[in-house]
Amino acid sequence: MNKINMYQLPETCIKRDGFEVPFELYKIKFLINDLSLSENENEILESFSKELSGQNKVSTDQIEKSFLNVLKNMDFSEQVQNYLKHKEMIATEFKEQINPVQRLNRLVNEDARLVHENANKDSKLFSTRRDLIAGAVGKTTGLTMMPEHIAKAHLKGNIHFHDLDYSPLEAYSNCCLIDFETLFRDGFKIGNAEVEEPKSIQTAVAQITQVIASVSSQQYGGCTVDHIDTLLEPYANKNYKKHLKEAEQLSSDETVQEKFAKKQTIKDIYDSMQALEYEINTLFTTNGQTPFTSVGFGLGTSWISREIQKAILQVRIDGLGKNHRTAIFPKLLFAIKKGVNYYSEDPNYDIKQLALKCSSKRMYPDILNYQALVDITGNFKSPMGCRSFLPKWTDENGKAINDGRANMGVVTLNLPRIAMESKGNQDLFWEILEDRLHLVRDALLFRVKRIVEGAKPQNAPILYQYGAFGMKAKPDESVDKFFNRDRATVSLGYIGLYEVGTVFFGPNWEHNQTAHDFTVKVVKTLDDHCKSWAKQYGYHFSVYSTPSESLTDRFCQLDIKKFGRVKDITDKEYYTNSFHYDVRKHPSPFEKLTFEMDYPHYASGGFIHYCEYPNLKQNPKALEAVWDWSYDKIGYLGTNTPIDKCYKCGFEGEFKATARGFECPTCGNHDPKTCDCVKRTCGYLGNPLQRPMIHGRHEEIAARHKNVTPSMAKEMANHASHKQSDLKNTLEKSNENEK
Repeated sequence: MNKINMYQLPETCIKRDGFEVPFELYKIKFLINDLSLSENENEILESFSKELSGQNKVSTDQIEKSFLNVLKNMDFSEQVQNYLKHKEMIATEFKEQINPVQRLNRLVNEDARLVHENANKDSKLFSTRRDLIAGAVGKTTGLTMMPEHIAKAHLKGNIHFHDLDYSPLEAYSNCCLIDFETLFRDGFKIGNAEVEEPKSIQTAVAQITQVIASVSSQQYGGCTVDHIDTLLEPYANKNYKKHLKEAEQLSSDETVQEKFAKKQTIKDIYDSMQALEYEINTLFTTNGQTPFTSVGFGLGTSWISREIQKAILQVRIDGLGKNHRTAIFPKLLFAIKKGVNYYSEDPNYDIKQLALKCSSKRMYPDILNYQALVDITGNFKSPMGCRSFLPKWTDENGKAINDGRANMGVVTLNLPRIAMESKGNQDLFWEILEDRLHLVRDALLFRVKRIVEGAKPQNAPILYQYGAFGMKAKPDESVDKFFNRDRATVSLGYIGLYEVGTVFFGPNWEHNQTAHDFTVKVVKTLDDHCKSWAKQYGYHFSVYSTPSESLTDRFCQLDIKKFGRVKDITDKEYYTNSFHYDVRKHPSPFEKLTFEMDYPHYASGGFIHYCEYPNLKQNPKALEAVWDWSYDKIGYLGTNTPIDKCYKCGFEGEFKATARGFECPTCGNHDPKTCDCVKRTCGYLGNPLQRPMIHGRHEEIAARHKNVTPSMAKEMANHASHKQSDLKNTLEKSNENEK
């Protein structure tokens, strides 16, 4: 190889679509290996480098021509023909992938990996099928709109360009925190209706649901109603004042008047929160799905804010319909803050107890720990939709702004593939990673360009003209001001850190500090590149721990074709979500969360943790022990506990995973009409009997093991009042004994 270094290789490769990328010699080495010429690698590389010597920039065509000339001169004519045949096959496959007819035929034939790729969509409904048909055209056309090297990288599985069915065909943005305060204060227009500021909590909630439907139809990601308790407080107060006037007609006793007004207002609040729950779950957006909605609350301390919080939780506990089914949306996000609801002497501690009861029965709410979120993201706010977090951002007046900001989209990197391509060579891993990051950067810049150059305020009036995005623009004005200067995010996603660690350190690397540091370095490297791009281009690039609902299946299936069934990596038929601990193992919740807690500091653009528990309905104190321990360590924590219910035999607990889905372990019932099966699909809940999920996600859910056994749960409850360090030590010993 020393002779190769005598020739200066080019620095830049010009792709066929005109994009310039660094010249990477490892790709030629991979090609030599694919052609079964590894024994001749040094000789081929020497001749190849000689052919390109002295050129600073070379085109892809020049590289190919030089490589084939070398093979011909070395009498490898058979390998040349094999290369040309393979190239022709790839070109044919690409044409098929960008042909909408091919994808439409898959829809007609009910291809499960196509119709079940989003567990929030019921593919049996006409509205959803219409969206899937439109999506087939959107995806195939979108691939032709983007630079060819990005489209091909997506189809190969090196990267994943998310939500191709909507973008780039349309210049949609992704998810957002809706600025309801601006909408309520200034009024807005939906369709033919001009809406004024609400005069009651009932009207405010009705407006919220209409805005959610409109926003969800004019973007493709989730939306969040943050701090809903304090948002609705002034409108519930209008109800209270109205009831006080009514009470004056009934009694002259001010105590009686106040008691009556409070009672009536509390009823109005509960009815309004119940209406919100039902309306969101009965809404369908133009893309054929329930609006992906999250609701953040928990920090308000006035009596009205407290009643709103209690109503949200009690409505969820009560359930939907005559069978009291678990509501899938909105996703509930309960904020925990010392001095508000953390300690028993805090004013809202009783609401925390209600939240624990709700979480143990319905899995939601997930919790947002105030201090940890400030440490990770810069200030406190709820995520947009599932897990996408905004960084702290201040306007020209120095005021921190959260509501009205958005995400422009995600491109996810297939990390396990890079690790397997490197064959355990860490230097090669970093070399390939650097190359793929250039690719992701190009894809993310394309997403930004498509939105800021392709969208006009008149395309999405509720977002750009009436204040859902926090500012207002004229119908034909540029939308760039909504996204530039770090106001919005565009996200570099990643998947499969567990599999990356497994390639280099074996399948049980979680307790290997060197391995852990290596995987943290991977995420930090992504973050370093995002910070560099932000300075260069003026938009906030964020590292995003991709939910990978269908991607956990797609990337793995593509890599099975490329590498075969590799033990503990592809043979599972799924890739592990982002930085999560291997779901097949049995760490305690403290062990699991301690392992995971370093990663979000470098992936602050999107993350969530969760723990697997046994039935906690009779033991919410056990859950509180984990919540309390996590306060200053974990920003965003979900609860996974068995809440399935069979209405035929009365079973309550965890349904059994089978090849055909989930079923009651007692009577085998799997009819969605007579049972309620709820699983955490990724960051949000899903009902797989009503809306089946993709194969890889089903396999991952079936593989999950509990982080807490029933006996550990009792131990946790008994020690809930002990110091956190003592509790952790006790439970880790208990966990070892269980093993």
